[in-house]
Amino acid sequence: MASQPPRRPPPPIDPAVPGLAARRVAQKAVAHLLGPARGLALEDALAQAGRGAGLEPGDAALARAIATASFRRLGFLRTALAARLRDGLPEDRPDLLALLITGAAQILDLAVADHAAVDLAVRLAKADPQLQHLAPLVNAVLRRVARERDAIRAGEDDPLADNTPDWLARRWVAAYGAEAARGIAAAHLEGAALDVTVRGEPDAWAARLGGRRLGLGSLRLDGREAVAGLPGYDEGAWWVQDAAAALPVGLLAPKAGERIVDLCAAPGGKTAQITAAGAAVTAVDRSSTRLERLQGNLARLSLSAEVIAADALDLPDGAPFDAVLLDAPCSATGTIRRHPDVAWIKTEADVIRLAGLQRRLLDKAARLTRPGGRLVYCTCSLEPEEGSAQIAAFLTRNEAFARVPLTPEDVAGHAELIDPNGDLRTLPCHLGGGAGRGGGLDGFFASLLRRRD
Repeated sequence: MASQPPRRPPPPIDPAVPGLAARRVAQKAVAHLLGPARGLALEDALAQAGRGAGLEPGDAALARAIATASFRRLGFLRTALAARLRDGLPEDRPDLLALLITGAAQILDLAVADHAAVDLAVRLAKADPQLQHLAPLVNAVLRRVARERDAIRAGEDDPLADNTPDWLARRWVAAYGAEAARGIAAAHLEGAALDVTVRGEPDAWAARLGGRRLGLGSLRLDGREAVAGLPGYDEGAWWVQDAAAALPVGLLAPKAGERIVDLCAAPGGKTAQITAAGAAVTAVDRSSTRLERLQGNLARLSLSAEVIAADALDLPDGAPFDAVLLDAPCSATGTIRRHPDVAWIKTEADVIRLAGLQRRLLDKAARLTRPGGRLVYCTCSLEPEEGSAQIAAFLTRNEAFARVPLTPEDVAGHAELIDPNGDLRTLPCHLGGGAGRGGGLDGFFASLLRRRD
Protein backbone atom coordinates (compact mmCIF):
# COMPACT_ATOMS: atom_id res chain seq x y z
CA MET A 1 0.00 0.00 0.00
CA ALA A 2 1.48 3.34 -1.03
CA SER A 3 2.41 5.65 1.78
CA GLN A 4 0.48 8.89 2.17
CA PRO A 5 2.37 12.05 1.22
CA PRO A 6 3.29 14.10 4.28
CA ARG A 7 0.90 16.88 5.12
CA ARG A 8 2.16 20.37 4.58
CA PRO A 9 2.79 22.27 7.81
CA PRO A 10 -0.18 24.56 8.46
CA PRO A 11 0.27 28.29 8.06
CA PRO A 12 0.42 30.13 11.39
CA ILE A 13 -2.41 32.28 12.65
CA ASP A 14 -1.70 35.74 11.30
CA PRO A 15 -2.22 38.31 14.07
CA ALA A 16 -2.54 41.01 11.44
CA VAL A 17 -5.79 39.53 10.07
CA PRO A 18 -8.59 41.43 11.85
CA GLY A 19 -10.77 39.20 14.01
CA LEU A 20 -8.91 35.96 13.35
CA ALA A 21 -7.43 35.57 16.82
CA ALA A 22 -10.79 36.40 18.42
CA ARG A 23 -12.49 33.69 16.40
CA ARG A 24 -9.86 31.15 17.37
CA VAL A 25 -10.44 31.92 21.06
CA ALA A 26 -14.22 31.55 20.58
CA GLN A 27 -13.79 28.25 18.70
CA LYS A 28 -11.44 26.82 21.35
CA ALA A 29 -13.81 27.80 24.18
CA VAL A 30 -16.86 26.33 22.44
CA ALA A 31 -14.94 23.16 21.54
CA HIS A 32 -14.02 22.64 25.17
CA LEU A 33 -17.66 22.84 26.27
CA LEU A 34 -18.77 20.51 23.47
CA GLY A 35 -16.06 17.96 24.21
CA PRO A 36 -16.14 15.05 26.63
CA ALA A 37 -14.13 16.89 29.32
CA ARG A 38 -16.44 19.94 29.56
CA GLY A 39 -16.22 20.98 33.21
CA LEU A 40 -15.88 24.74 32.73
CA ALA A 41 -18.44 27.51 32.43
CA LEU A 42 -18.18 29.50 29.21
CA GLU A 43 -16.56 32.51 30.91
CA ASP A 44 -13.85 30.27 32.34
CA ALA A 45 -13.38 28.48 29.02
CA LEU A 46 -12.98 31.84 27.26
CA ALA A 47 -10.42 32.95 29.82
CA GLN A 48 -8.50 29.72 29.39
CA ALA A 49 -8.63 29.86 25.58
CA GLY A 50 -7.60 33.51 25.58
CA ARG A 51 -4.58 33.01 27.81
CA GLY A 52 -1.56 34.13 25.85
CA ALA A 53 -3.63 35.30 22.87
CA GLY A 54 -3.06 38.95 23.70
CA LEU A 55 -6.54 40.03 22.61
CA GLU A 56 -7.38 43.72 22.70
CA PRO A 57 -10.61 44.55 24.57
CA GLY A 58 -12.59 44.78 21.33
CA ASP A 59 -11.41 41.37 20.15
CA ALA A 60 -12.08 39.84 23.57
CA ALA A 61 -15.64 41.20 23.38
CA LEU A 62 -16.00 39.73 19.87
CA ALA A 63 -14.83 36.31 21.04
CA ARG A 64 -17.34 36.42 23.89
CA ALA A 65 -20.17 37.52 21.59
CA ILE A 66 -19.47 34.69 19.13
CA ALA A 67 -19.22 32.04 21.84
CA THR A 68 -22.36 33.31 23.60
CA ALA A 69 -24.35 33.37 20.35
CA SER A 70 -23.19 29.82 19.65
CA PHE A 71 -24.77 28.54 22.86
CA ARG A 72 -27.81 30.82 22.84
CA ARG A 73 -29.12 29.12 19.71
CA LEU A 74 -27.16 25.88 19.89
CA GLY A 75 -30.16 23.66 19.18
CA PHE A 76 -31.11 25.64 16.07
CA LEU A 77 -27.52 25.78 14.84
CA ARG A 78 -26.97 22.06 15.27
CA THR A 79 -30.16 21.29 13.34
CA ALA A 80 -29.22 23.65 10.51
CA LEU A 81 -25.72 22.21 10.21
CA ALA A 82 -26.83 18.59 10.44
CA ALA A 83 -29.16 19.12 7.49
CA ARG A 84 -26.24 20.38 5.42
CA LEU A 85 -23.69 17.71 6.29
CA ARG A 86 -23.89 14.44 4.36
CA ASP A 87 -22.73 12.36 7.35
CA GLY A 88 -24.42 14.40 10.09
CA LEU A 89 -22.76 16.36 12.86
CA PRO A 90 -19.16 15.44 13.69
CA GLU A 91 -19.94 14.69 17.33
CA ASP A 92 -16.57 12.99 17.81
CA ARG A 93 -14.72 16.06 16.53
CA PRO A 94 -15.55 18.95 18.90
CA ASP A 95 -12.88 21.12 17.26
CA LEU A 96 -14.58 20.80 13.86
CA LEU A 97 -18.08 21.02 15.31
CA ALA A 98 -17.15 24.20 17.20
CA LEU A 99 -15.68 25.75 14.05
CA LEU A 100 -18.90 25.11 12.14
CA ILE A 101 -21.15 26.26 14.99
CA THR A 102 -19.24 29.50 15.65
CA GLY A 103 -19.21 30.23 11.91
CA ALA A 104 -22.95 29.58 11.55
CA ALA A 105 -23.70 31.70 14.65
CA GLN A 106 -21.93 34.66 13.05
CA ILE A 107 -23.83 34.24 9.77
CA LEU A 108 -27.27 33.75 11.33
CA ASP A 109 -27.21 35.84 14.49
CA LEU A 110 -24.42 38.44 14.55
CA ALA A 111 -23.78 41.59 12.54
CA VAL A 112 -20.85 39.98 10.76
CA ALA A 113 -20.30 39.99 7.00
CA ASP A 114 -20.85 36.51 5.56
CA HIS A 115 -17.57 36.53 3.67
CA ALA A 116 -15.65 37.39 6.85
CA ALA A 117 -17.30 34.60 8.84
CA VAL A 118 -16.60 32.04 6.11
CA ASP A 119 -13.11 33.17 5.17
CA LEU A 120 -11.85 33.34 8.74
CA ALA A 121 -13.33 29.94 9.60
CA VAL A 122 -11.51 28.46 6.60
CA ARG A 123 -8.28 30.14 7.71
CA LEU A 124 -8.67 28.59 11.17
CA ALA A 125 -9.20 25.17 9.62
CA LYS A 126 -6.08 25.53 7.45
CA ALA A 127 -4.04 26.60 10.47
CA ASP A 128 -4.95 23.47 12.46
CA PRO A 129 -3.00 20.30 11.56
CA GLN A 130 -6.02 18.20 12.48
CA LEU A 131 -8.46 20.23 10.40
CA GLN A 132 -6.54 21.54 7.41
CA HIS A 133 -7.77 18.74 5.14
CA LEU A 134 -11.35 19.67 6.10
CA ALA A 135 -11.06 23.32 5.08
CA PRO A 136 -13.04 22.70 1.83
CA LEU A 137 -15.85 21.14 3.87
CA VAL A 138 -15.94 24.12 6.26
CA ASN A 139 -16.02 26.49 3.28
CA ALA A 140 -18.82 24.62 1.50
CA VAL A 141 -21.07 24.17 4.54
CA LEU A 142 -20.81 27.75 5.79
CA ARG A 143 -21.36 29.18 2.31
CA ARG A 144 -24.50 27.08 2.06
CA VAL A 145 -25.68 28.34 5.46
CA ALA A 146 -25.21 31.90 4.20
CA ARG A 147 -27.12 31.20 0.96
CA GLU A 148 -29.99 29.53 2.80
CA ARG A 149 -30.18 31.92 5.74
CA ASP A 150 -33.83 32.90 5.17
CA ALA A 151 -34.99 29.28 4.95
CA ILE A 152 -33.06 28.38 8.10
CA ARG A 153 -34.58 31.26 10.06
CA ALA A 154 -38.06 30.42 8.77
CA GLY A 155 -37.66 26.91 10.17
CA GLU A 156 -37.14 28.19 13.72
CA ASP A 157 -40.59 27.46 15.09
CA ASP A 158 -40.61 26.38 18.73
CA PRO A 159 -37.64 27.36 20.94
CA LEU A 160 -38.71 24.87 23.60
CA ALA A 161 -38.66 21.91 21.20
CA ASP A 162 -35.88 23.14 18.94
CA ASN A 163 -33.47 24.98 21.24
CA THR A 164 -33.84 23.46 24.71
CA PRO A 165 -32.28 20.20 25.93
CA ASP A 166 -34.97 17.55 26.30
CA TRP A 167 -34.42 17.05 30.02
CA LEU A 168 -34.97 20.75 30.76
CA ALA A 169 -37.97 21.08 28.44
CA ARG A 170 -39.62 18.10 30.11
CA ARG A 171 -39.00 19.52 33.58
CA TRP A 172 -40.31 22.99 32.78
CA VAL A 173 -43.49 21.69 31.19
CA ALA A 174 -44.12 19.55 34.29
CA ALA A 175 -43.40 22.40 36.71
CA TYR A 176 -44.96 25.40 34.93
CA GLY A 177 -47.12 24.11 32.08
CA ALA A 178 -46.46 24.05 28.35
CA GLU A 179 -47.29 27.72 27.70
CA ALA A 180 -44.98 29.06 30.41
CA ALA A 181 -42.25 26.61 29.41
CA ARG A 182 -42.38 27.94 25.84
CA GLY A 183 -42.28 31.48 27.22
CA ILE A 184 -39.17 30.63 29.23
CA ALA A 185 -37.45 29.23 26.14
CA ALA A 186 -38.44 32.27 24.06
CA ALA A 187 -37.08 34.64 26.71
CA HIS A 188 -33.75 32.83 26.63
CA LEU A 189 -33.31 33.78 22.98
CA GLU A 190 -33.48 37.48 23.83
CA GLY A 191 -30.61 37.58 26.28
CA ALA A 192 -30.62 39.63 29.47
CA ALA A 193 -30.93 43.36 29.98
CA LEU A 194 -28.50 45.24 32.23
CA ASP A 195 -30.13 45.93 35.59
CA VAL A 196 -28.58 47.97 38.38
CA THR A 197 -29.38 48.59 42.03
CA VAL A 198 -28.95 52.23 43.05
CA ARG A 199 -28.22 53.54 46.54
CA GLY A 200 -30.56 56.52 46.19
CA GLU A 201 -32.27 58.95 43.81
CA PRO A 202 -33.48 56.31 41.37
CA ASP A 203 -35.27 58.80 39.08
CA ALA A 204 -32.18 60.97 38.76
CA TRP A 205 -29.97 57.98 38.03
CA ALA A 206 -32.45 56.59 35.51
CA ALA A 207 -32.16 59.87 33.61
CA ARG A 208 -28.36 59.99 33.83
CA LEU A 209 -27.92 56.37 32.78
CA GLY A 210 -30.52 56.43 30.02
CA GLY A 211 -32.54 53.70 31.69
CA ARG A 212 -35.95 53.19 33.24
CA ARG A 213 -37.24 52.34 36.67
CA LEU A 214 -38.76 48.91 37.08
CA GLY A 215 -41.63 48.57 39.50
CA LEU A 216 -39.51 46.09 41.45
CA GLY A 217 -37.02 48.80 42.44
CA SER A 218 -34.13 48.23 40.01
CA LEU A 219 -33.12 50.34 37.03
CA ARG A 220 -32.98 48.72 33.61
CA LEU A 221 -30.52 50.29 31.19
CA ASP A 222 -31.27 50.49 27.49
CA GLY A 223 -27.70 50.94 26.21
CA ARG A 224 -24.93 48.36 25.89
CA GLU A 225 -21.99 50.51 26.97
CA ALA A 226 -19.14 49.13 29.07
CA VAL A 227 -20.29 49.16 32.68
CA ALA A 228 -17.13 50.72 34.10
CA GLY A 229 -17.49 53.73 31.80
CA LEU A 230 -21.02 54.64 32.91
CA PRO A 231 -21.73 57.66 35.16
CA GLY A 232 -21.71 56.79 38.85
CA TYR A 233 -19.66 53.61 38.56
CA ASP A 234 -16.43 54.97 39.99
CA GLU A 235 -18.15 56.76 42.85
CA GLY A 236 -20.14 53.65 43.79
CA ALA A 237 -23.62 55.07 43.20
CA TRP A 238 -24.94 51.71 41.94
CA TRP A 239 -23.98 48.13 41.20
CA VAL A 240 -24.99 45.60 38.54
CA GLN A 241 -27.64 43.16 39.76
CA ASP A 242 -30.52 41.51 37.93
CA ALA A 243 -33.87 42.79 39.18
CA ALA A 244 -34.85 39.29 40.33
CA ALA A 245 -31.57 38.83 42.22
CA ALA A 246 -32.29 42.01 44.20
CA LEU A 247 -35.64 40.74 45.51
CA PRO A 248 -34.49 38.27 48.22
CA VAL A 249 -32.85 41.02 50.30
CA GLY A 250 -36.07 43.01 50.08
CA LEU A 251 -37.87 40.01 51.59
CA LEU A 252 -35.24 39.76 54.32
CA ALA A 253 -35.89 43.46 55.14
CA PRO A 254 -32.56 44.20 56.90
CA LYS A 255 -32.63 46.86 59.58
CA ALA A 256 -29.93 49.18 60.85
CA GLY A 257 -27.92 47.60 63.67
CA GLU A 258 -28.98 44.00 63.00
CA ARG A 259 -26.38 41.23 62.80
CA ILE A 260 -26.89 39.44 59.50
CA VAL A 261 -24.89 36.68 57.84
CA ASP A 262 -24.81 36.32 54.06
CA LEU A 263 -23.87 32.74 53.25
CA CYS A 264 -22.34 31.92 49.84
CA ALA A 265 -22.03 35.69 49.46
CA ALA A 266 -19.75 36.28 46.46
CA PRO A 267 -19.78 38.24 44.19
CA GLY A 268 -21.51 40.47 46.71
CA GLY A 269 -24.57 42.20 45.28
CA LYS A 270 -26.77 41.03 48.13
CA THR A 271 -24.06 41.80 50.69
CA ALA A 272 -24.01 45.37 49.35
CA GLN A 273 -27.79 45.65 49.66
CA ILE A 274 -27.77 44.47 53.28
CA THR A 275 -24.81 46.64 54.23
CA ALA A 276 -26.32 49.70 52.58
CA ALA A 277 -29.36 49.23 54.85
CA GLY A 278 -27.12 49.73 57.88
CA ALA A 279 -26.87 46.16 59.13
CA ALA A 280 -23.65 44.63 60.43
CA VAL A 281 -22.93 41.97 57.81
CA THR A 282 -20.77 38.88 57.89
CA ALA A 283 -20.15 37.72 54.32
CA VAL A 284 -19.08 34.08 53.95
CA ASP A 285 -17.89 32.26 50.85
CA ARG A 286 -15.59 29.28 50.34
CA SER A 287 -13.87 30.85 47.31
CA SER A 288 -11.08 33.27 48.19
CA THR A 289 -10.92 34.37 44.57
CA ARG A 290 -14.60 35.26 44.47
CA LEU A 291 -14.28 37.03 47.81
CA GLU A 292 -11.60 39.27 46.34
CA ARG A 293 -14.18 40.42 43.84
CA LEU A 294 -16.70 40.96 46.64
CA GLN A 295 -14.23 43.06 48.60
CA GLY A 296 -13.40 45.09 45.50
CA ASN A 297 -17.08 45.78 44.93
CA LEU A 298 -17.59 46.83 48.55
CA ALA A 299 -14.55 49.12 48.39
CA ARG A 300 -15.89 50.83 45.24
CA LEU A 301 -19.22 51.31 47.00
CA SER A 302 -17.57 52.60 50.23
CA LEU A 303 -19.26 49.81 52.17
CA SER A 304 -17.72 47.41 54.66
CA ALA A 305 -18.50 43.95 55.97
CA GLU A 306 -16.76 41.22 57.89
CA VAL A 307 -15.54 38.86 55.18
CA ILE A 308 -14.78 35.22 55.97
CA ALA A 309 -13.29 32.70 53.54
CA ALA A 310 -14.79 29.43 54.74
CA ASP A 311 -17.23 26.69 53.90
CA ALA A 312 -20.53 27.79 55.43
CA LEU A 313 -21.03 24.25 56.77
CA ASP A 314 -17.93 24.70 58.96
CA LEU A 315 -19.11 27.87 60.73
CA PRO A 316 -19.68 27.57 64.50
CA ASP A 317 -23.32 27.45 65.54
CA GLY A 318 -22.95 29.78 68.54
CA ALA A 319 -24.03 33.44 68.66
CA PRO A 320 -26.89 33.14 66.17
CA PHE A 321 -27.75 36.05 63.88
CA ASP A 322 -30.83 38.26 63.68
CA ALA A 323 -31.23 37.24 60.04
CA VAL A 324 -29.60 34.80 57.64
CA LEU A 325 -29.49 34.97 53.85
CA LEU A 326 -28.64 31.73 52.06
CA ASP A 327 -28.17 32.19 48.31
CA ALA A 328 -27.35 28.53 47.82
CA PRO A 329 -25.17 27.00 45.11
CA CYS A 330 -27.48 25.65 42.43
CA SER A 331 -27.77 24.51 38.83
CA ALA A 332 -28.29 28.16 37.76
CA THR A 333 -30.93 27.22 35.18
CA GLY A 334 -32.65 30.52 35.97
CA THR A 335 -29.74 32.42 34.40
CA ILE A 336 -29.76 30.83 30.92
CA ARG A 337 -30.79 34.06 29.20
CA ARG A 338 -27.59 35.56 30.66
CA HIS A 339 -25.41 32.42 30.54
CA PRO A 340 -26.80 30.26 27.69
CA ASP A 341 -24.09 27.64 28.10
CA VAL A 342 -25.78 26.54 31.37
CA ALA A 343 -28.51 24.78 29.39
CA TRP A 344 -25.96 22.64 27.58
CA ILE A 345 -23.29 21.93 30.21
CA LYS A 346 -25.52 21.06 33.18
CA THR A 347 -27.30 17.73 33.61
CA GLU A 348 -30.15 16.35 35.66
CA ALA A 349 -27.55 14.69 37.88
CA ASP A 350 -26.25 18.16 38.78
CA VAL A 351 -29.69 19.15 40.04
CA ILE A 352 -29.92 16.09 42.30
CA ARG A 353 -26.36 16.51 43.60
CA LEU A 354 -26.82 20.19 44.38
CA ALA A 355 -30.16 19.58 46.08
CA GLY A 356 -28.29 17.46 48.65
CA LEU A 357 -25.84 20.29 49.33
CA GLN A 358 -28.70 22.81 49.61
CA ARG A 359 -30.37 20.61 52.22
CA ARG A 360 -27.24 20.62 54.37
CA LEU A 361 -26.75 24.35 53.97
CA LEU A 362 -30.38 25.08 54.88
CA ASP A 363 -30.07 23.09 58.08
CA LYS A 364 -26.88 24.98 58.87
CA ALA A 365 -28.56 28.31 58.17
CA ALA A 366 -31.35 27.31 60.57
CA ARG A 367 -28.82 26.77 63.35
CA LEU A 368 -27.37 30.23 62.68
CA THR A 369 -30.77 31.96 63.06
CA ARG A 370 -31.71 33.23 66.53
CA PRO A 371 -35.18 32.57 67.99
CA GLY A 372 -37.52 35.09 66.39
CA GLY A 373 -35.03 35.69 63.59
CA ARG A 374 -35.52 35.52 59.84
CA LEU A 375 -34.06 33.19 57.23
CA VAL A 376 -34.30 33.74 53.48
CA TYR A 377 -33.36 30.83 51.23
CA CYS A 378 -32.94 31.54 47.53
CA THR A 379 -31.53 30.02 44.35
CA CYS A 380 -31.24 31.16 40.72
CA SER A 381 -32.70 27.85 39.55
CA LEU A 382 -35.95 26.92 37.81
CA GLU A 383 -35.89 23.38 39.20
CA PRO A 384 -38.42 22.50 41.94
CA GLU A 385 -35.91 20.31 43.81
CA GLU A 386 -33.83 23.44 44.38
CA GLY A 387 -36.78 25.61 45.35
CA SER A 388 -40.29 24.70 46.48
CA ALA A 389 -39.50 21.03 47.21
CA GLN A 390 -36.44 22.06 49.20
CA ILE A 391 -38.51 24.32 51.46
CA ALA A 392 -41.30 21.77 51.88
CA ALA A 393 -38.80 19.18 53.09
CA PHE A 394 -37.08 21.72 55.35
CA LEU A 395 -40.31 22.72 57.09
CA THR A 396 -41.16 19.05 57.64
CA ARG A 397 -37.92 18.38 59.51
CA ASN A 398 -37.58 21.81 61.22
CA GLU A 399 -40.68 22.52 63.27
CA ALA A 400 -39.05 25.58 64.82
CA PHE A 401 -39.50 27.44 61.50
CA ALA A 402 -42.58 28.67 59.69
CA ARG A 403 -42.98 30.16 56.23
CA VAL A 404 -43.96 33.83 56.03
CA PRO A 405 -46.25 33.90 52.96
CA LEU A 406 -45.57 36.81 50.62
CA THR A 407 -48.22 39.26 49.48
CA PRO A 408 -48.33 41.25 46.24
CA GLU A 409 -47.20 44.31 48.22
CA ASP A 410 -43.89 42.51 48.91
CA VAL A 411 -43.16 42.44 45.16
CA ALA A 412 -44.52 45.83 44.07
CA GLY A 413 -47.92 44.41 43.18
CA HIS A 414 -46.60 41.71 40.85
CA ALA A 415 -48.77 38.88 42.15
CA GLU A 416 -47.59 36.63 39.30
CA LEU A 417 -44.21 36.43 41.03
CA ILE A 418 -45.70 34.59 44.04
CA ASP A 419 -46.26 30.84 43.85
CA PRO A 420 -49.22 29.01 45.45
CA ASN A 421 -47.21 28.42 48.65
CA GLY A 422 -46.51 32.10 49.12
CA ASP A 423 -42.88 31.96 47.99
CA LEU A 424 -41.15 34.07 45.36
CA ARG A 425 -40.90 32.44 41.94
CA THR A 426 -39.70 34.59 39.05
CA LEU A 427 -39.49 33.22 35.51
CA PRO A 428 -37.55 34.55 32.51
CA CYS A 429 -40.89 35.13 30.74
CA HIS A 430 -42.12 37.45 33.51
CA LEU A 431 -41.93 41.23 33.14
CA GLY A 432 -42.19 41.12 29.35
CA GLY A 433 -39.68 38.35 28.77
CA GLY A 434 -40.24 36.62 25.44
CA ALA A 435 -42.09 39.61 23.99
CA GLY A 436 -39.02 41.45 22.70
CA ARG A 437 -35.57 42.61 23.68
CA GLY A 438 -35.34 44.34 27.04
CA GLY A 439 -37.83 42.34 29.09
CA GLY A 440 -37.67 39.39 31.43
CA LEU A 441 -36.08 38.42 34.70
CA ASP A 442 -33.64 35.80 35.87
CA GLY A 443 -35.43 32.74 37.21
CA PHE A 444 -35.27 33.01 41.00
CA PHE A 445 -36.85 31.20 43.92
CA ALA A 446 -36.91 32.65 47.44
CA SER A 447 -38.70 31.73 50.65
CA LEU A 448 -38.97 33.87 53.78
CA LEU A 449 -38.91 31.80 56.95
CA ARG A 450 -39.15 32.86 60.58
CA ARG A 451 -37.84 30.97 63.58
CA ARG A 452 -40.34 30.79 66.37
CA ASP A 453 -39.41 32.50 69.65
